[in-house]
Amino acid sequence: MALTDKQAKALTHGDKPVFDGKVTGLMLTPGKTGSKWTLRFTSPVTGKRRDAGLGVYPEVPIVDAREKALAMRRQLDAGKDPIEERDREQQAASIAAAALTFEKAARQLHEELKPGWKNAKHAAQWISTLETYVFPKFGGKPLDAITPADCAEVLRPIWLEKAETASRTRQRMHAVMQWAWAHGHITANPVSVVDHLLPKQNAKKEHQPAMPWRDIPAFAKAQFRDIERGDNTRAALLFLILTAARSGEVRGATWGEFDLDAGIWTVPGERMKAKEPHRVPLSSAALALVKRLKEQRQHETLVFQSPRGKVLSDMSLTALLRRVKAASDTPGRVATAHGFRSSFRDWASESGYARDLAERALAHTIANATERAYHRTDLLEARRPMMQSWAAYVTSQS
Repeated sequence: MALTDKQAKALTHGDKPVFDGKVTGLMLTPGKTGSKWTLRFTSPVTGKRRDAGLGVYPEVPIVDAREKALAMRRQLDAGKDPIEERDREQQAASIAAAALTFEKAARQLHEELKPGWKNAKHAAQWISTLETYVFPKFGGKPLDAITPADCAEVLRPIWLEKAETASRTRQRMHAVMQWAWAHGHITANPVSVVDHLLPKQNAKKEHQPAMPWRDIPAFAKAQFRDIERGDNTRAALLFLILTAARSGEVRGATWGEFDLDAGIWTVPGERMKAKEPHRVPLSSAALALVKRLKEQRQHETLVFQSPRGKVLSDMSLTALLRRVKAASDTPGRVATAHGFRSSFRDWASESGYARDLAERALAHTIANATERAYHRTDLLEARRPMMQSWAAYVTSQS
């Protein structure tokens, strides 16, 4: 007779084992901590009787126990010992887990995640973060040998100095170890407790070194007086300063975004951080620069093409600033391209411009929902005199 749930539930410690009539040798043995499933068989390898454990009822229900037992019966029919086969598989899995290092796991996860990322830059940054900070430390370590202390030592040098970078590195390490856990390579995620091994972080965001706004006219005179044809990195940096735009917005600019007659650059929402279109009133200096580049028409689509005819990389602007040793407000560090937005914001404040105008120029999102509801215009024409004054200031020594 086939074993039923009613019979299985009625078993108590001390009762005799009950055999299931569906699968030969499958029995349920009552015990102090529950009834245990066992498949009793004669090994075709040794000729001896053996009992293979299949779990505890009711965690392993009758149907599942039968499936496991049938699978082992098929191995017996093939002349194999199910217990030896299971031990062999577990040993192979253990060896495979030990051979799988953090770097191999990270690169495999990266390949699995890439199809779901629309932004190729994010995909590149995801693995680049691990290549920079993690792989040199324990990239070659087996997954199950990585400890919370290992993870903390990776983060410690940047935990306070580069809090945002540390946060991203921690998130990506965590994702790799979660993947490893889900695939049975580890039994716990060591990144989950790393906060207990590190000091409390300052809540402030990582500061982007910025050039003091009073230094910009002299910098512009030295770097932008004569921009040679094809020097699109320098042209892009000048345009970035004049418009107070983000690096990605400038580098990805296309001719179709410009209305040169109206003096307006419209950045589409998909290229903006807030995913909303942003109009930029072009100063006479910015407009003249774009017109000069259009006359040269170096690329059919891109305004600031790379030497390979593609979008300039963010590192091209960084490399230029490093090469010319652009001064910043952070000792020992050169100014960043993003930092010029802070320079503009400080200049606008010092020059008496309304906070709202400066924030609109920077395309900052208004956090307060009520305040945001009242802002139904981007104040384009009100911003135009401010951007003209900023450009005049930037180029005042040129």
